[in-house]
Amino acid sequence: MAFKNVIATEDAPAAIGPYSQAIKFGNIIFTSGQIPIDPVSGQVVEGGLAAQVARVMANLQAVLAAAGAGLDDVVKTTLYIKDMNDFSTINEIYGRYFTKEPPARSCVEVARLPKDVLVEIEAVAVVNDGN
Repeated sequence: MAFKNVIATEDAPAAIGPYSQAIKFGNIIFTSGQIPIDPVSGQVVEGGLAAQVARVMANLQAVLAAAGAGLDDVVKTTLYIKDMNDFSTINEIYGRYFTKEPPARSCVEVARLPKDVLVEIEAVAVVNDGN
């Protein structure tokens, strides 16, 4: 029988509400949406859209690593973006991280994101360890 395991790491921003960075249920990992907060300073990264996307991906990698997974294990992502006009830039940077067999993906423009960031990404990953 599979059990729900809370995943937490100091290498990604702490949850800013009543939620976990990720939940591992059996061999499936569900990450919470990652936003471009530097886990050391606790602040939104500066440098605009490209810097924000890169920080989100680094945070996502850290959460996955804490669960025993990596980007190659991701089967689905959801991107929430502030402005669909930024899609091509976000897509280009995102593509650097998923170079082979990219996961299924949804991308949604939203009115507002936490801390007024420009992008948030969540993922579902599957690992073969069964823990």
